[in-house]
Amino acid sequence: MASPSFLVTTALPAPGMDILAAAGSVTLVGGPLPADELAAACASGLYDVLVSQLGDGLDAGLLERAQLKGVSNYAVGYNNIDVDAATRAGIMVANTPDVLTDATADIALLLMLGTARRVVEAEHYMRSGQYTGWHPELLLGADVSGRTLGLAGFGRIARATARRALGFGMEVLFSPRPPGDRVVSAEELGEFAGKVRQVEWTELLAGSDFLSLHVPLAASTHHLIDAAALRAMKPSAILVNTARGPIVDEDALVHALQTGEIAGAGLDVYENEPAMAAGLAGLPNAMLLPHVGSATVSVRSKMARLCAENAVAMALGRRPAHLVNP
Repeated sequence: MASPSFLVTTALPAPGMDILAAAGSVTLVGGPLPADELAAACASGLYDVLVSQLGDGLDAGLLERAQLKGVSNYAVGYNNIDVDAATRAGIMVANTPDVLTDATADIALLLMLGTARRVVEAEHYMRSGQYTGWHPELLLGADVSGRTLGLAGFGRIARATARRALGFGMEVLFSPRPPGDRVVSAEELGEFAGKVRQVEWTELLAGSDFLSLHVPLAASTHHLIDAAALRAMKPSAILVNTARGPIVDEDALVHALQTGEIAGAGLDVYENEPAMAAGLAGLPNAMLLPHVGSATVSVRSKMARLCAENAVAMALGRRPAHLVNP
């Protein structure tokens, strides 16, 4: 049996590359390939598995021509891959779930705190030498403790965020699958039974002081937060997105922030990443991070291990531990 071969678009952190090299031959591109070159490489028959990143667009046209056993995506999300097309082509798709739950929840809380307390403005104020002494009305922000956190979605990361918010004395509301929901039983809630409250999507929009997004990107959640949703929120509300950029209509968000429809936004993901909507970067009431939800040394290392192990399993014709399209 021939040794497995892997096409890697961007080097994985340790121990990912070592795991791949121990299993077979590795071709490292060193960065995102142009779409036509990536398609040609996948169709060449030279590689068993593509090890991809969120920036690698794998559409139906590419996957229909690809001669691959699998695609191992170095991310929890896989909206860069047309999974239906991969399934039709008999190509397995795997991701790296679970390991970044706490790190991403930490970032969600950071964005809540940072936006509410105007941390970016305050730090710039200090660094630029504008601070001349304490003043009663200097950079007044919003409270977090005692406020209401609304969670759009109630999966692993949302639950980890809820756990943190409860520790801050927040009231926690959730809608499990907006815009259409189902009733979540007390048994399903487990440790959160009696501590959080399920509400309909419209109530979540209207009642949240902080609205944190934790839904996957799908047709039903694309622009879940649009102009109408933003108008339904409190003028004092803060929107937080650590999920996927296209869940928010970014142009509508810029307008809402400029006109005071909502008070602020904390974002780690963007609709047309890495680009931002016109005007977003100049808004003082937006805290903007460069997709660092999973950016800790330990988490990225665990992701790399999972990604590599998924790739090796697929190359050997086995079912990977984290198969997206069984």
